Amino acid sequence: MAQLPFHYAFLVKDLSSTRKFYCDILGCKEGRSTDTWVDFDFFGNQLSAHISTEIPPAINCGHVDKIIVPIPHFGCVIPWDNFNTIAERIRSNNIKFIIEPTIRYANQPAEQMTMFLTDLSNNPIEFKTFKNPAEIFTP
Repeated sequence: MAQLPFHYAFLVKDLSSTRKFYCDILGCKEGRSTDTWVDFDFFGNQLSAHISTEIPPAINCGHVDKIIVPIPHFGCVIPWDNFNTIAERIRSNNIKFIIEPTIRYANQPAEQMTMFLTDLSNNPIEFKTFKNPAEIFTP
């Protein structure tokens, strides 16, 4: 079965800073929009950012490979060769990492690189990549 993109709708404080983060910093293309929401092509997936005055906080309660991660979070799996380029775009725009780019499960079949940060509305995002993409769903 062909892989289809996911759709995720989430809350943001305003569209101006949201466009800056997703378009200018991450390089996503903007799709449809109104005065209260905007869609982005988030590395082949559809994000819908909706304005709200109440954005629920994440809780640092996830435990993955001895690292505590924020829950909830969203993200994407990107090609191995693109990971460091995206990390450098984030650094060069003075966006702080929640979890610096790191390798998990080194020298194992599911070896991966991952990094966590927040957008300008404080939504946690994870970028990850697998050395061997065929291992993405391997237990």
